[in-house]
Amino acid sequence: MEEQLDSVPEESTPGFTAAIPPPNSYRESIRSVSVVCPQWRIRSMLSGQSGSTYSSDSVASRSNNSGYSSNSASVGLADLGTSELKKIAQRMASDGYTEDMVKSFRIISLKQTFSPDYALKNWFVELDVDWVLQPLQTHLQEGSAYSLQELVESWIRALTVIVATIDEKLITIVSDTPAVARFATASVSAMLVFVDAVIQFNREENLQAMLQLYMCVCSASYDMLPMHMNFLDSRSIFNKIGEMLDREGNKLIESVCQKMVQVRRTLMKDDDSWVAEILEGGGEVHKNTRLMVEYIVLMSKAHTSMQNSLYSQHKEKLRELIDYMIDYLNNLLLRKSELCSDPSLRYLFLLNNSYFIMQMVSEVSLQKNPDQLCGYQREIKLTPECGKYMDSYLDVSWGNVLSFMPKSNFHGPLRRWIHTTSLAKFQSAFDNTYQAQKFWKVPEPRLRSLLRETITKRVISVYDDYLKEHPELEKQVIGGSRSPDVLKEMLGELFEG
Repeated sequence: MEEQLDSVPEESTPGFTAAIPPPNSYRESIRSVSVVCPQWRIRSMLSGQSGSTYSSDSVASRSNNSGYSSNSASVGLADLGTSELKKIAQRMASDGYTEDMVKSFRIISLKQTFSPDYALKNWFVELDVDWVLQPLQTHLQEGSAYSLQELVESWIRALTVIVATIDEKLITIVSDTPAVARFATASVSAMLVFVDAVIQFNREENLQAMLQLYMCVCSASYDMLPMHMNFLDSRSIFNKIGEMLDREGNKLIESVCQKMVQVRRTLMKDDDSWVAEILEGGGEVHKNTRLMVEYIVLMSKAHTSMQNSLYSQHKEKLRELIDYMIDYLNNLLLRKSELCSDPSLRYLFLLNNSYFIMQMVSEVSLQKNPDQLCGYQREIKLTPECGKYMDSYLDVSWGNVLSFMPKSNFHGPLRRWIHTTSLAKFQSAFDNTYQAQKFWKVPEPRLRSLLRETITKRVISVYDDYLKEHPELEKQVIGGSRSPDVLKEMLGELFEG
């Protein structure tokens, strides 16, 4: 991959007089631009990585080390390096390099001796995508020094530069709008071959690659708009470029939908593994939930980045897919949770997973308003669904403990016996519940804190009031291992995993 294709020799091609720039004069600058930040990359693939090792280097650091995913919600929305790449494109134009490439392409095309790809070789070498002119399916399947992600990022850089160079200034310099239009058409057409190759190339990380390509195609389509608005003599050619980009955008969004259907089918399989992992994780956010949320959030980022897209039908279709996948995931979790025989663990699992989905999807929209994000970090607000799961957990888990608190109005020795016996049952039920749930897990600190506080308020306050109403029993427990303060400290140790 590092080897450049052979340059078009000026001497061997009659009429080919364009100056060839020194090797890597622009290539290294283009390579240095970061177009997709690490947080946009899906790392928890379906190949069985444990959910317990999930990274938390972004949202977690902003949200008091929440333990929730970072690569699902990065700080800010990436612009695919557009600003820096446009500056490089402007430098290429100012240096006269782009003009030379257009003239060289025109000369070679007129000779009709070489293929359009041959006429683009020097241009694509400098853009760092000379590999696009090679057989891509074989190249991708056999593997190379570049991973698919690296190829995608290289492609995004190149297409952004190509579109940025095709402007009114270039046409004015070349004084030949049709020549510029044909050069742009050939360049974009050759680049889009890679999109078809990625769509056909079936690998787990294919989804994130398609979404990143999709964002770039939509951005390029928008940037080409002034060209087929301002230059009537070549409008049909510039329209053709827009149609090509539109067609590839349609292919990509259809492939994303198909890929999500495959993911959905995979997650539906193997009920036994779901049950085992719910038990092993102590109600933790399931690895399949994390994977699906990564996909959903990446689609949400793609949707957000399309504010300037010409093709609203693409954006609407992606929005519908996002909403559908969120609903599907919530329903899937509800069905899978029914396999769990312990209702307390079932509702804690649903609370953890539903809150995780809500938090991560909300982060994407909040990134557009940093002021709201600051407030969001300090507050925890449960959706009605999360609130329902929390109430259900508290009822089946700690409501059972409170049920042993006596409510009789007997007097004398019978009253003392009833209350003493009931107190012992309460303490035993508390111990059993505490021991069973001590190592269950709530990874998000604010949710964990809220849950502990709610349990304490419901259980310890009732216990404390009960003892105050019965001084003879209060004397037995105050200062001992069953005092309200001790039980409160015990509850403060829950859900660390």
